[in-house]
Amino acid sequence: MLTVDFDRLKVGPGVRAIDIGAGQGRHSYEMLRRGADVIAFDQNEKDMSDVSEMFGALVAAGEVPDSGNATTQVGDALGLPYADASFDVVLMSEILEHIPDDEAAIAEMVRILKPGGLAAVTVPRFWPEKICWALSDEYHEVEGGHVRIYRESELADKLAAAGLEVTGSGHAHALHAPYWWLKCAVGVDNDENPLVRGYHKMLVWDMMSKPWVTRVGEQVLNPIVGKSVVIYLRKPA
Repeated sequence: MLTVDFDRLKVGPGVRAIDIGAGQGRHSYEMLRRGADVIAFDQNEKDMSDVSEMFGALVAAGEVPDSGNATTQVGDALGLPYADASFDVVLMSEILEHIPDDEAAIAEMVRILKPGGLAAVTVPRFWPEKICWALSDEYHEVEGGHVRIYRESELADKLAAAGLEVTGSGHAHALHAPYWWLKCAVGVDNDENPLVRGYHKMLVWDMMSKPWVTRVGEQVLNPIVGKSVVIYLRKPA
């Protein structure tokens, strides 16, 4: 389940990329499959151990071009252990909403991006996220939970103020917004609720089967109800 269009980021052989806040690695895997030199970076040691194992499995399965290379790194997004201008592509997907000092995290992202390099930042979209907060305090008032809700224009302004040029934006995961509204309504940990179980089963079927009806439907609905907003950026040369 990808949020980012990697064609727009020109990810491929010869590109050095970092996925900051990689989590379970979904975007890192895609960049590796495209032949990039990838670092999956996250503060969660268990996640990075699992991602490292998956990198090896992708290589063993023959899904990685000869140019592809991947490593993991455990660390803090507020203090990235890399030199200035180290990466051609930087991705921060669904992490800024967790970080109290988001401007410091953005500054670090800009610092390690090469002049002329490309970046993408994704966060939960304002109004679907607002509904989740209204339905459930438990959804966001947890350790490591969401500390703010972004308007797209607000985030774009912060990224521009940090020295990046906004080149475009988009929305993704329209089918996931109602799922989270359901979870917030019945209890975020209540996975046994029949409506939640049924909707989750549909989402898994959609991700595995990729039927045209849901693919087309989600593309149509993304501008209206897409749960995530993605902003594409370039660091001026």
